[in-house]
Amino acid sequence: MIKDIIKKVLDVCKGDECAVMEKALEAIYEAGNVIKGLYGLPHQVQYKGEIDLVTEADYKSEEILKRALDGLWEGEIMAEESAEDLSLKDGSFWIVDPLDGTTNFAHGFPFFAPSIAYARVKNGKYETVLGCIYIPLLKELFWAVKGKGSYLNLDKIEVSKEKSLTRSLVATGFPYDVHKHPTEVMDAFKAMIIRAQGIRRAGAAAIDLAYVACGRFDGFWEKKLKPWDTAAGILLVQEAGGKISDYAGGNYNPFMPEIVASNGKIHSEMIDVLKGFSCQLTNI
Repeated sequence: MIKDIIKKVLDVCKGDECAVMEKALEAIYEAGNVIKGLYGLPHQVQYKGEIDLVTEADYKSEEILKRALDGLWEGEIMAEESAEDLSLKDGSFWIVDPLDGTTNFAHGFPFFAPSIAYARVKNGKYETVLGCIYIPLLKELFWAVKGKGSYLNLDKIEVSKEKSLTRSLVATGFPYDVHKHPTEVMDAFKAMIIRAQGIRRAGAAAIDLAYVACGRFDGFWEKKLKPWDTAAGILLVQEAGGKISDYAGGNYNPFMPEIVASNGKIHSEMIDVLKGFSCQLTNI
């Protein structure tokens, strides 16, 4: 599988980005298969917060990814289990989630994936250059290079063509501190549920974004995510023809506290629902 995908990358990319993407894909494929091998076994679970947990799979995956990416394209590594500074600053970065959906993994719910993005920030302007997300149980490897489109394994993907929110399937997630601040999150959920055809909440933002990119979801929104949750997925959505913003419709980068992603056609309707819950207005 991975050999065929890398051959496709060589057809799509040129120059250094080919070699870099090849190594990133090999690394995420290896990490995903290690995670897959641990799935369904007893886990060593630790808690970073009241409900925010980490397992041995997170650490093993991060070790594989950091080792593979260290020194590659002169990017500083910002990985979930070891990053300390999450401020937006100029530079080049590998933004790594070793296991998005750790709670799902720990409970045997088969919806989880490692995620890698390479990003550049210049004069405060953020740009994801390449990204990949691998769902090991489904053998689905999503990848994108800026200006070259988005792909699922060997096939180019596009966002859905649905034009109406009332006919759209959208996704969301709840922040880890939802128990402390449930009202604002649930009010946004209730506002959306009466407008959309359906809502799914499966607990892995990276996969939610990949699913928007390939048209399985028409839209996605969430608050209080970390950079590694969205850095790869936003490029997938954009290269597949979709749109990314904050709740108010403004520019978004992964260091911001809120995201709306869509096929572009229902974006204004989603913003109409969510703008009243924007951090720009609520300071939450």
